[in-house]
Parts: sequence; C-alpha cells; structure tokens
Amino acid sequence: MKLFAGFEPIVKHDEPMASHTWFRIGGPARYFIEPRTVEELSEVARRCRENEIPMYVLGSGANLLVDDAGVKGAVIRLGEGQFTETTLVEGGVRAGAGVEMGKLVLRCVRDGLSGLECQTGIPGTVGGCVKMNAGGAFGDIGSVVEAVTVMSETGEVFSRHRTELAFAYRSTNITSKFILSAEFHLNEDAPERILKQIKQIWIYKKNTQPLTKRNAGCVFKNSRGMSAGALIDRAGLKGKRVGGAYVSRKHANFILADPGATAADVLKLINIIRQEVYKKSEVYLELEIEVW
Repeated sequence: MKLFAGFEPIVKHDEPMASHTWFRIGGPARYFIEPRTVEELSEVARRCRENEIPMYVLGSGANLLVDDAGVKGAVIRLGEGQFTETTLVEGGVRAGAGVEMGKLVLRCVRDGLSGLECQTGIPGTVGGCVKMNAGGAFGDIGSVVEAVTVMSETGEVFSRHRTELAFAYRSTNITSKFILSAEFHLNEDAPERILKQIKQIWIYKKNTQPLTKRNAGCVFKNSRGMSAGALIDRAGLKGKRVGGAYVSRKHANFILADPGATAADVLKLINIIRQEVYKKSEVYLELEIEVW
C-alpha cells in the first residue's frame, strides 16, 4: 500500500526545493505535500508520524537555506485551499497561514485597516511571519497578533489568544508544529495615510537592502543590541565571496546568490563570517535563517 494513497493530487516525489526558496538553492524533498484543508493536513501528519517520516513546514521559503542533498522527509506547504483564506473580523482580519504577507498588507490598505505596515517588504507568509515574529526597524508582527490557531503533530487543533502568547525578538512561545491561521487586531484609518506609510517603508528598504537579488533576508540575528550588519561590515566582509555566494555591499547581513550557487557555498561563507566577526568583536552571530 502506498504511503500517501488517496492523496496523489497533493503529493509530489523528489521535488526540487530550489524551486521553493528565495535563494533558489536546495536539493529534492523526498515528499512535497500541499494539503488543502485541515482534515487533509491532519491525515498527512498522522501518516508521517506513524511511518517516522520527519515533517518540515514551508512558507514562502524566504528565510530558508536547503542543503544541496535535499530533505529526507516530508516538506508540507500550507499554500492552498483553506490556508489561503482571508476574512474581515471585528477589530481586524483573520488570515490563513499560507496567505502571502505582501498581499495581506495591500488588502488591509484597501479595507482601511492599519497595523501591518511594518510587514512591508517582508516576503513571507502569515504562518512564517508569526512563528518568527517577523519585523524590523518599523515594528514586529507580534504587536498586532490577537489570536493564533495551531495544530499539533498529533492532529489536535486549538487556539491561543493574546494573553497566552509571548513574542520576543525573532521568536515566539508557539511550539505547535503547524500554525493554521492568525487573527490581527488592527485600527481603522484612511487608506491614503496607510499607503503613504507603506511607500515610505518601501523606499527605505529599497535604499538599504538588496531586494532585487537572490537572498534569504537577514542571515543573522542582531546580538546584544548590536546590528549584525554593522558587525560584519566592521570585520571588513562586504563583498566577501565563496563560490557563487557573497556578502552584499549594500547591507552586510544579506548573503546573495549568483546562478549556480550552492548551499555549501552559503554555509562556508556563514562560517567565515562568524569566525571573522568573533575575532573582531568577540560576538558569536546566531542564525536568523533556517537551515534544512
């Protein structure tokens, strides 16, 4: 009996992960699964669990580096069906985990809802952004999260409300395997004012970040209140290259990838950056991106 019998429309085998990450790097996933409903997700998770197949949850692949050897497990992407629905609710909006953050921000502009402007230019999905408390100089998403609906590996679905949630720098206390949706508390405002703020944020990011190049966003977390980019710059590493990967000259906390770059190139460069920054500043940089 086939492991995913009955789920053929949503399961791919040996799917190249380079097609699903912003780095455009990564070997194949043994299984690549895109459930359309919570019920399908629950059954897929059950089969993986009972067959001891590791599960990896994929959003937009915007802060992810996948090994050249690929993923020896099941990559589950919540980018279809129920997971892409957006609904206006009292005091804000509810969005599925697979909703693209950029599209949600624009939806809020049209509906005159302010609060998610800080997510401008962040190319993630709702689930990924909530999980890592995405943000930057203009604020973090955790400040407007009202509730999150999650599912455990065993298929238990429940909601966690604001009083149960804790958001810190690039982290939350959400430990459940799957974020299904999130509700955001937003404020009514004139679309023109919201759009003006979004444009200002976008111009700032365009001028300070390499948005048009292949990358995974900021590679390292800021440390002890110090900018990781500034520490890398101080170590003289802007432009440093390993194979097809190199440190951005515009923003040193971005690693850019030329066509043909490998995960091995990026990982070697990450190790060099860590070593040189530690030598210069005695700070050990912690990764912000995920490595599979």
